[in-house]
Amino acid sequence: MKRVELYQKVRRAVMIDGMSRRGAARYFGVNRKTVDKMLTFPEPPQHGRSGRSYSRKLAEFTEIIDRILVEDRTVHFKQRHTAFRIFERLRDEHGYAGGITIVRDYVASAKLHSREVFIPLSHKPGHAQVDFGEADGIIDGKLLRFHYFCMDLPHSDAPFVKAYPAEVAEAFCEGHVAAFAFFGGIPQSILYDNTKLAVAQILGDGKRERSRMFSTLQSHYLFEDKFGRPGKGNDKGKVEGLVGYVRRHFMVPMPVAESFDAMNARFLEQCVERRQAVLRGNEQSIATRMEADLAAFMALPATAFDPCHMVTGRASSMSLVRYRTNDYSVPTAYAHQEVVIKGYVERVEVICGGERIAVHPRSYEREDFIPNPLHYLALLERKPRALDQAAPLDGWVLAEPMHRIRRLMEVRSGKEGRREFIQVLRLCEKFEQTLVEWAVARALEMGAISFDAVKMIALARLEQRPPRLDLELYPHLPRAHVGRTNPRSYLGLLSGTTASAPGAAA
Repeated sequence: MKRVELYQKVRRAVMIDGMSRRGAARYFGVNRKTVDKMLTFPEPPQHGRSGRSYSRKLAEFTEIIDRILVEDRTVHFKQRHTAFRIFERLRDEHGYAGGITIVRDYVASAKLHSREVFIPLSHKPGHAQVDFGEADGIIDGKLLRFHYFCMDLPHSDAPFVKAYPAEVAEAFCEGHVAAFAFFGGIPQSILYDNTKLAVAQILGDGKRERSRMFSTLQSHYLFEDKFGRPGKGNDKGKVEGLVGYVRRHFMVPMPVAESFDAMNARFLEQCVERRQAVLRGNEQSIATRMEADLAAFMALPATAFDPCHMVTGRASSMSLVRYRTNDYSVPTAYAHQEVVIKGYVERVEVICGGERIAVHPRSYEREDFIPNPLHYLALLERKPRALDQAAPLDGWVLAEPMHRIRRLMEVRSGKEGRREFIQVLRLCEKFEQTLVEWAVARALEMGAISFDAVKMIALARLEQRPPRLDLELYPHLPRAHVGRTNPRSYLGLLSGTTASAPGAAA
C-alpha cells in the first residue's frame, strides 16, 4: 500500500503543477493505473479480504478443523488443540499435504469468529451481585490463604468486602448478614454464580435446588435470588470486577493484621472511602448514586439471621462430638447423650436439652482435637491416676505455684493429695484461672496447703475482705497458741513492776 505522502505528491504534480498522468507515472516510478487511483482517492483506500478465504489444498479439511475446534470447547483449556497439533493430525490421520501456514491462518480466523459477543447492560437501583475471592495475608503472625466475601451494587458500584478463614456456608450467610447491616437494607434481588453454597443441584430443566441453609437465609430476608449460566462469570461482571479490584488495591501490599476482625475493620474503612470515587462514564460519585440503591432496598427485619450450620450428633464415650472431621470436647456429664452442634465462622457451640454446654474456637484443620481441660476435671477427680496422661490437659499452661502446691499435696497425702489438687483445678470452673493461681500463691505464702484455704482466699478476694479460716477444720495445719493477758498487768508499766495474774503470759 502506497504511503499517504506519495499520494499527496502525485496529486499535487498532476492537479496543481499540470504534469501529465503518463509523466507522473514515469517520474514517481508507479503504474499509470496507480496514478489514476491516486487522483480518485486522497489517501490509500482501506480495504481487506471479504469473507473467509483459504487455499484449495485446505478446502476438503476445513470441516475436520471445525469439528476439532467444537470438541475442544468441552475439554480443559490446557488440553485444547494448538494450530500446530491440528496440522499434525491432518497430516498423519487424513493425508493433508499442504503447509502449516494456511492451517494456522484458518484456525486463527475460526477462533476469532467463534468468540462470544456481549451486550452492554444497564442496572436498575436496588439489586446486588455476590461472589467470593481469595488472597494471601499474614494473620496473627501466620501466612494464610483466606477467602473474602464481596457484595457489589451494580447501579452505584458500592462495594462491601469481608474476609473469612474459609469459603463455607456459614461464611456465605454471615457475609450476607454483615453486608445488609453495612448498607442498612436488603436488595430486592441478588445475582450469584452456581456455587454449591447456594445451589445443591441443577435439575434437568435448568431449575436450581437451593441448599437448606441458603433457603433459610432467603426466607428470613425475602430477597429474590438469580443465578448466572454455569461457567459464565461475565453474567455477573460487576462483582467479578470488584473481586479483582479489591485484590489489587485493598490487598497490595499483602495485608498484615492481628486477627480477622482487625483486617475486616480496615476493609470496611476502605469500602467507605471508595464511595467518594467518580468512575468512568459517570458524573456523580458512588455515594451519590448509592442513594437510589438505598431508596429501593427493603427494610431489615427486627432480628438478624443466625448464620450457623446446625447438625445433630452424639457425644462419644470420651466426651467428644465431631463436626467437619474435627473433635470438640463437652463436659463428661454429657457423654453418650444426643446433642445439637452449631457451627459458626469463628466458633462451635454444643447444645444439649436446650442448654449450651460447650463453646470452642472453630478449627479449619482436618482431624483436629480441640479440648477444654475443664470438661474433664470432674471425671479426673474420680480417676486421679489419669491426671498425668490426660490428653485434654496437654498444653494447659499453669503458673508455677500450681505445680508447687501439687507437689506439696502429694508429698503430704499421696493419692488423696492428688485428688485434692484436682479439686483446686476445678476452682477454674467457677473462677478465672488467674484468680485461682493468685489464691494458690497466697495460700503457699500463708502455709495453708489445702483446697479449702485456696477457695476461701479466692472468695475473699472477690468479696474484697480478708480471709478468715476455721482452723478446727484443718487439723494438719500448724497451730499457734497465745495465752490470755490480765488487763491489770498493764498497771505494772506505770510502777515498773508486773502484777502477776492467773493466765498471764510468762
